Amino acid sequence: MRPTYLTEKSISEFIASALAEDIGDGDHSSLAAIPNDAQNQARLLIKGDGILAGVELATYIFKAVDPDLQVAVLLQDGAKVKYGDIGLTVKGKAQSILTAERLVLNCMQRMSGIATYTNSLQQLIAGTGAKLLDTRKTTPNFRMMEKWAVVIGGGHNHRFGLYDMVMLKDNHVDYAGGVREAILATQRYLQDKGKDLKIEVETRNLQEVKEALDTGGIHRIMLDNMDIDTMREAVKLIGGRYEVEASGGITETTIRAVAECGVDFISVGALTHSMKSLDISLKAYK
Repeated sequence: MRPTYLTEKSISEFIASALAEDIGDGDHSSLAAIPNDAQNQARLLIKGDGILAGVELATYIFKAVDPDLQVAVLLQDGAKVKYGDIGLTVKGKAQSILTAERLVLNCMQRMSGIATYTNSLQQLIAGTGAKLLDTRKTTPNFRMMEKWAVVIGGGHNHRFGLYDMVMLKDNHVDYAGGVREAILATQRYLQDKGKDLKIEVETRNLQEVKEALDTGGIHRIMLDNMDIDTMREAVKLIGGRYEVEASGGITETTIRAVAECGVDFISVGALTHSMKSLDISLKAYK
């Protein structure tokens, strides 16, 4: 199922902005070197192993550049791919193929890298019941596509932005004067504004976990940068009263142990800020 933030309008606006950035007043390389009526074809070549993402987006990009381009999808989003696979072919006006090429590749390479890394971490926690979440550590103006890639890779999206959930992080807590003060102020704010938003509070130690529990009126408690033993104790203290999320410095070597502590969610910023793009190219062929 496509995430709710992916509407026809949001996708179209993203593509229009990205094309305007790239094309400016014209793709002069293609306009100069290629006859206006030249027809050609190209195929998307996969040059690494991973999970393919951005195929559906690529079809939107090609059609936005030139509605007459014919795209044949050979591998869908989420497909496991290897070196030498062909993801899709595109036929039509040669100038149009070249104009769309870089935006298609930029999106698909990054999205596929995110989906690949997400999938690898998801496999490490399989069977534990913990869900893998992304964060807001995303590329400005590309968040929608990066979060889409996380979903394609088998992960789950955290809040999309600052507006759709309240997360009281360490700085909020410190500026507010403590966990209890931050929670109570937030509850008053939401009541005054008539907003129905879930509240998550970040805790750094067991004392803050206890303070969050004593205050109540929240939805989720984040355990930030806690060691495994402390995390287990925190989960025991919470006792299922609220959702529990683990976060902070979680890697491939620690994520399984974190999941086995009994947390409901594990958020990993590296899904979108430290992944490696999958090598993909678009090549003309006869």
